[in-house]
Amino acid sequence: MELYIDITLRADAEIPINRLLNTVYTSFHKALCDLNSTTIGVSFPRYQITLGNLMRIHGVLSDLNDLQRLDWLGGMRAYCEVSEIKLVPDTVQFRTIKRKQTTMSQAKLKRLVKRGSITENELKQYKAKMFTKGLEHPYLELISGSNGHKHRRYIEFGELIDHSVTGQFDQFGLSKTATVPWF
Repeated sequence: MELYIDITLRADAEIPINRLLNTVYTSFHKALCDLNSTTIGVSFPRYQITLGNLMRIHGVLSDLNDLQRLDWLGGMRAYCEVSEIKLVPDTVQFRTIKRKQTTMSQAKLKRLVKRGSITENELKQYKAKMFTKGLEHPYLELISGSNGHKHRRYIEFGELIDHSVTGQFDQFGLSKTATVPWF
């Protein structure tokens, strides 16, 4: 991954940065699906507690050009500053950026209740534990294209390493094994 594009989100009184990032990321995901891409990765270099206002897209020239030809940002471009395709600096580290799935979810809770395999007291404990679990990771709140339901996609940042690891990315730009440059 020798090239990247920075998408800097502009703060707005009407749309908070996190909601703007959710919308931009949803459009990014749709574009990756349209391209059937497994070679474009994403990072969030300003991540601290939240993912921040910078989304960095990594790839090779042909893939990034294909992405930009889609005009995937559409009307959201007014809320973003989009860089040209740039070269990754020579001295960088690398890390994986992947989905962190919680073992507890609302869907799983509904199945447990429907089966009758959870008591009222266990239900309260499950809910309390569910809401504290996963909160240590930043997340994106996405809307499913198939059913319109909101769901959270928690993001986990791997350890920084000195060499890149090649591999495939999912259509969210995330990978359990492939690294992206971190700078």
